[in-house]
Amino acid sequence: MTEMEIEEQVRGFLTSNFLLDPDVVLERDESLLENGIVDSTGMLEVIQFLEGNFGVTVDDMEVLPENLDSVANLTNFVAYKLKSASSNAA
Repeated sequence: MTEMEIEEQVRGFLTSNFLLDPDVVLERDESLLENGIVDSTGMLEVIQFLEGNFGVTVDDMEVLPENLDSVANLTNFVAYKLKSASSNAA
């Protein structure tokens, strides 16, 4: 799966579940928490989405803004987890 495909799925999930106005453009580096797009409960939903949709496990110590607080961070985090999983399987 490419990073572009990951980003498209992440963006689609965030748009359909957290943005009230589908015409709002979610910037790639926009903080989801600071801008009130996702709250702490919503972050749990995001984590469940990542685990269910991409088959990755988000460990407690990975629940950090640098991993989960923007479309770019989420995309990079999932890409890293998928790459790590495929490296470990080889």
